[in-house]
Amino acid sequence: MGRIHACLLVAALLAAAPVARAVPPAPQPRRVVVGADRDYPPYEFLDEQGEPAGFNVDLTRAIGEVMGLTVEFRFGDWAGIRAGLADGSIDVLQGISWSEERARRLDFAAPHAIVHHAIFVRKDGPRPASLDALAGREVVVFGGGIMDEEITRAGKAARIIRTQTPADALRLLASGQHDCVVLALLPGIYLQRQLGLTNIEPVGEPVRAERYGYAVRKGDRELLARFDEGLAILKQTGRYDAIHARWLGPLEPRPIGWQAVARYAALGALPILVLLGASIAWSRSLRRLVAQRTASLEREVAERERAVAALREHQHQLVQAQKAAAMGVLVSGVAHEINNPAGYILLNVPTLKAAFADAQEVLDARARERELKLAGIPYARMRDEIPQMLDEIAEGGRRIKRIVDDLKDFARRDDAPRLEPMDLGASARAAVRLLEAPIRAATSRFELALAPDLPRVRGNPHRLEQVIVNLLLNACQALPDRDRGLRLSIRHDPAAGEVVLEVRDEGVGIPPEHLARLTDPFFTTKRETGGTGLGLSVSAGIVKEHGGRLEFGSQPGVGTTAALVLPALHEEAAA
Repeated sequence: MGRIHACLLVAALLAAAPVARAVPPAPQPRRVVVGADRDYPPYEFLDEQGEPAGFNVDLTRAIGEVMGLTVEFRFGDWAGIRAGLADGSIDVLQGISWSEERARRLDFAAPHAIVHHAIFVRKDGPRPASLDALAGREVVVFGGGIMDEEITRAGKAARIIRTQTPADALRLLASGQHDCVVLALLPGIYLQRQLGLTNIEPVGEPVRAERYGYAVRKGDRELLARFDEGLAILKQTGRYDAIHARWLGPLEPRPIGWQAVARYAALGALPILVLLGASIAWSRSLRRLVAQRTASLEREVAERERAVAALREHQHQLVQAQKAAAMGVLVSGVAHEINNPAGYILLNVPTLKAAFADAQEVLDARARERELKLAGIPYARMRDEIPQMLDEIAEGGRRIKRIVDDLKDFARRDDAPRLEPMDLGASARAAVRLLEAPIRAATSRFELALAPDLPRVRGNPHRLEQVIVNLLLNACQALPDRDRGLRLSIRHDPAAGEVVLEVRDEGVGIPPEHLARLTDPFFTTKRETGGTGLGLSVSAGIVKEHGGRLEFGSQPGVGTTAALVLPALHEEAAA
């Protein structure tokens, strides 16, 4: 009996003892790769230190914190980021506008913002205030964006120019190219202020409002649900409002309250009524006066129009001649004033360089004794950089002098040009130096190709340089954007005994019916932009004086080639 009690006691003790169980490891946070546009402020962009920043970035980080997600940002151009979502290297896009077309390929979360799109214009240019008003205009859009898709689908514009970033689109408009930009309102305002583009502005009311939020590959509902839940938590806790106020609040227009409207209306009502009464009385008196003057003015205007029509062409030629003469005087005066400080630079830099070389031994000894700084920079670094700085200053002075000399040569009056053996390549290089700024503004793909051992030609360097400048300017004006190329080349054709200079552009081209009239006086296709139709006509006359010829070939939409052909001199004649 005692043995039974002992067994029961042992069994009870065993039943009461805790049993050790295996504890499962804590789940690891899910790693999510988030794709973002590197240049779409204030929503998402890389800051000056190359770090992710913007409304979308702060929102995604906050969602990652509350949902236990490890977030890795992947920034790039918009086309590359969307391709990354498609191939699986990116899990989610944090900022993309919803559309029916996109919803067929992607799953969208609840929108975290409404993005308003507006039309940006130059202050002195056309002002289309709606998408329907874009008909027949050149419209710049952010390539691959929702407005690119919408305007392309609707066929609302005569020509669509796509850029890689919104900033590039606004820069094109501010530089005087194309008619308008259709862009999200807040990024447009942000970039306009950041870049200092004071000559553009949004016109009218926003033309579209788009839902904007997160998107994943079709079928990834689990990840989409976590972002929806995280966004709801942020809105309930007030963190969403704080992030919104930080990034978007300063840019959004603040509505005017009805009290302010009433106050302004009361203040302005009385002066407006007084002005309205005065304007009515003044208008009645003017009507009587206008009625009396209209008949006589109509007769006078008709007579003057006939006289003006006869003198207009002559006056236009006189204005252009006077402008060219005034420009020559200005260039000569400015060149003289620039040459003086350039001379000081070239004269003083060698002396400064020699003085620093003489002082190096003393400075080295001082630096060995204790730490020495020059202009707040350690001497050990400045010891090597000061000679380089002086060399760069001297090279800048020499470059200024070369440009000034080219301007003086180009503006020099030459009533009776003397033809002499000359190097056509030297005139081409001088023309390129003069037009360095317009060429750089027109294209990022300029090429100068001069064949070696070119024979000389008989000519006047200044006049031939004028021809080359005119051909290059025409080519620059034909380029619709900086991605199109421009090439200036010179080659020797031994079989024909000629030297051929070609200016080839990848511009809009020239219609076939206009090719035969390019050198006719006053014929131009650019009269609305200030063209006179005299440039190629004068150039053709200069080339004819030199025994050469101008040849043109063009294909609309592909580009134009202008060739200056001159007889080559034999070695005996050149000597």
